[in-house]
Amino acid sequence: MHTILMALAPLFFVMALGYIAGRIKIIDNHQVGGLNSLTMDFALPSALFVAIASAPRSEMIAQAPLFLLLSAVMLIVFCGWYVVARRYLAADHVEAALQALTVAFPNLAGVGLPVAAAVLGPMGTIQVAIALAAGSVVVSPITLVIVELYAQNGTAPDGGNERLLRALRRALTKPVVVAPLAGIALSLADIQLGPVLTASLSLIGQAAAGAALFLTGLVLSAQSFRPRWRVMAATLAADIIRPLLAVATTAIFAVPMETARVTILLAAIPSGFFGILFAVSYGRDSATVGSIVIASTLFSAVTMALIIALLFPA
Repeated sequence: MHTILMALAPLFFVMALGYIAGRIKIIDNHQVGGLNSLTMDFALPSALFVAIASAPRSEMIAQAPLFLLLSAVMLIVFCGWYVVARRYLAADHVEAALQALTVAFPNLAGVGLPVAAAVLGPMGTIQVAIALAAGSVVVSPITLVIVELYAQNGTAPDGGNERLLRALRRALTKPVVVAPLAGIALSLADIQLGPVLTASLSLIGQAAAGAALFLTGLVLSAQSFRPRWRVMAATLAADIIRPLLAVATTAIFAVPMETARVTILLAAIPSGFFGILFAVSYGRDSATVGSIVIASTLFSAVTMALIIALLFPA
């Protein structure tokens, strides 16, 4: 119980601070561009880069199964929900992609980092960074490409090849995508960052978890919660089907128990806010996506507590 409280209480506390700050208008919850840029373009990329680049090459190679497993889980969930949203929920391409990203990509920045620190110890930061790298280079670029292609009028434009390349270039040059890739490259090349650069990037990177949690609460405070059946279905897909898929995947490939436990724990993290931030960036209605994040985060208090108790007993 102490481990569960130490893992979950701080993150819900910081999210609550952001939510309250937005609701009582201490901070304008409709103008989050500055805090979003601080988190997504500076703090989080710095934290990811330092954590991954500082890992020894042997450790990075040892984390390859975690990267592949979580990439597979996120991609399967993304594709599955995208098809469901398009075929059964009458969502356009952009809305379907944003919902699929929200369901598939856990809130590793805001929730994963503090949970991993409490449950997994110092190695947890590297494992969360690997998981974030998986989502950042797999499902996030796919989402950005779809949004770039269909954001204008809901249909793919003529001359789609040129626009596809431009959308792919924009997606792959986002700091949150470039940073983990650069960190992996340096780690595998066994290139040391040096104490000055590490300390400099770590200083801004230390704000990542807190800023991401606060930003999550602030953004959610501007959302109208709509407990529709599609929101509940998306919550079940994120909080139950995603970790169960991780259980099945680790069993099929017979990975070591330690890797399996970490994979399942990180797959059980609630839905992330990337979908909301992408929706805000492209001027899209984020009410459904926001409702999914709210419901998933609240429900995860139960599911994560169960998983921590089962997989990481004291």
